[in-house]
Amino acid sequence: MLMAHPTVLRNLLEQYDTMRILHAEDGSPEVRRRMEDLAYTLCVSTGTRDIDAALVAARHQLPGARPQDDSLLSV
Repeated sequence: MLMAHPTVLRNLLEQYDTMRILHAEDGSPEVRRRMEDLAYTLCVSTGTRDIDAALVAARHQLPGARPQDDSLLSV
């Protein structure tokens, strides 16, 4: 499987987090569309099908992520 460059993943994560905050404050259609675009891109970049799995996978692919740390996966 192809893997996105860590810099790309970090940028996508930062943008998604920013849009999530803006959506909570504003909720405008433009912010929602941008979040959907970022969610799709994160899913494609990580080989996942939903945004929650994509966020976990992206964070685990970043340098410094501990491969044995599954704390993000527990509910």
